[in-house]
Amino acid sequence: MPRQVDQEERRRRIAEAVCRLADEHGLEGVTLRDVAARAQVSMGAVQRCFATKEEMLAFTLADIGERIAARARAGLLRSPAQSAASALGHTLTEVALLRPEHHSEARVWLAFLAQAAVSPPLAAILRSGYAALHEAVARLVHEAAPALDAPREAHALLALTDGLTAHVLVGRLTPQEAEDALHAHLTGLWRQSRR
Repeated sequence: MPRQVDQEERRRRIAEAVCRLADEHGLEGVTLRDVAARAQVSMGAVQRCFATKEEMLAFTLADIGERIAARARAGLLRSPAQSAASALGHTLTEVALLRPEHHSEARVWLAFLAQAAVSPPLAAILRSGYAALHEAVARLVHEAAPALDAPREAHALLALTDGLTAHVLVGRLTPQEAEDALHAHLTGLWRQSRR
């Protein structure tokens, strides 16, 4: 009897191979042949999982976004008694991918972000992910400082996290300097809200 293949597990394995290749060579260096070799599956297996390279990239981008969101949720669940302000700080630090162990993921994320500027399907995935993240961040801003314009501040905070990610990756800031800048900005928001 032939062994059953877990297609979802294979798709995730292929997505992980895409991430490793994109980290090493950028998205332009991701080929179906190299992905198959890195994932240790046949080209046919890759093509059975994904009809096109674009579909494979879209799945990978969605998977990266879900992994980042899951880590942020897990951090909030580990400390349910924290204030909305500290929960927001934790969430934004996680989203900014500032820790050295997340730099590979940050490089891949920014490669996808750049590609999304010319790929409507990738842009749609990013818009959806950012919309959900914006809603969560705006909710935390409102809970922490009801006097602030929470949607506007959420837009600014998400742009700040993306910018800090880029500055760390190109070596302009250390991870600690970026984290300090993020928390200084948040401290300034809380002071502003109490005026």
